[in-house]
Amino acid sequence: MKIILTGKNGQVGFALHKKLVSLGEVIATDRNELNLENSDAIRAFIEKIKPDIIINAAAYTDVDRAETEFELAHKVNIEAPKVLAEKASQLDIPIIHFSTDYVFDGLKNEPYVETDQTNPQSVYGKTKWKGEEAVRNYKKHIILRTSWVFSSHGQSFLKTILKLIQEKTSLDIVSDQRGVPTSADVIAEVTYNIVKTILNDINFKDFGIYHVALEGETNWHQYACFINDEAMRLGFKTSMTSQDIKSISSNVNPTAAKRPMNSRLNTTKIKKTFMLELPDWKVEAAAAIKIALINT
Repeated sequence: MKIILTGKNGQVGFALHKKLVSLGEVIATDRNELNLENSDAIRAFIEKIKPDIIINAAAYTDVDRAETEFELAHKVNIEAPKVLAEKASQLDIPIIHFSTDYVFDGLKNEPYVETDQTNPQSVYGKTKWKGEEAVRNYKKHIILRTSWVFSSHGQSFLKTILKLIQEKTSLDIVSDQRGVPTSADVIAEVTYNIVKTILNDINFKDFGIYHVALEGETNWHQYACFINDEAMRLGFKTSMTSQDIKSISSNVNPTAAKRPMNSRLNTTKIKKTFMLELPDWKVEAAAAIKIALINT
C-alpha cells in the first residue's frame, strides 16, 4: 500500500510519518519534494505515485502573517487541497485532510460539534474553511478539525513558553480564549486508526468531518502556568514561577488576526465512530514537556 503524506516536517506530519510506516510505503513530502503552491506539480506527483490514500498534513499556519500573505495562504490552504481531492477522486481513493478550530467564530458557549455553522474571522480561518469546502466535494474524504496542536517536535506554544521561562522574568498571557491543547502524537494515533479502518473495510461509509481534541479544557494563561510548573517539577531551571505569568485580556495586546474566544471541539462523533478513547491534555502535555526538556 502506498500513502502520500504532505507536510512531513510539521508537527502532525512528523508524528504521522513515524506512525504510518507500519501500514505500508509512506511517500512523505515537504516543500522541497512537493511544492503545494504548484498545482501542476501536485497532479504530476500523484499521477506518478498512484497512491492508495492521500493524507494532507500540510498547511499555511502563520495565522497573523496570513493577513498580509493572502495569496500564499490561498494557494496552500485552498488550491492545494482542491487539487489533492480532485486527484483522489480520479483514482477513487480516500483523502484525509486536517483543518482547524479557526473555521468557527468562537462565540458559542459550548464545545463546537461538526454540524455547527462555520464563521471564520481571519484570513487563515477563511482559507482553511474554503479548503474544507474543496475537499468535501469528493465523497471519500475525512476532514479532521483540531486545535492548539503541540509536540516536542517543531514550533508550538508549549515550546515557546519553555524558551521564554528561561529568558524572561515575567510574561503576560491572555486568559479569555478557551480551548484544548492537542498532542500531535495523539492526532497521529487517531489518524492511524482511521486509515486502518478505511483500508480494512471495503464498505466503509463514515466519511465526513470529525473533531479531534484531547479531554479537558484550559485557557492560554492556565496552559502557560501548567508548562512552567511542570518544567520546574522536572528540575528545569527557570527564571520565574507561575506567579510571574500575568493574566491579561486579549484586548490588551491585539493580534493581526482575530482568534476564536472559544476553541473547544466536541469529540463525541469521532470517539463513537472509531471506538476511540482520548487522553487528558495535561497527561500528553507533561509527556511532551519532558521530551522537549531532554532534547534541549
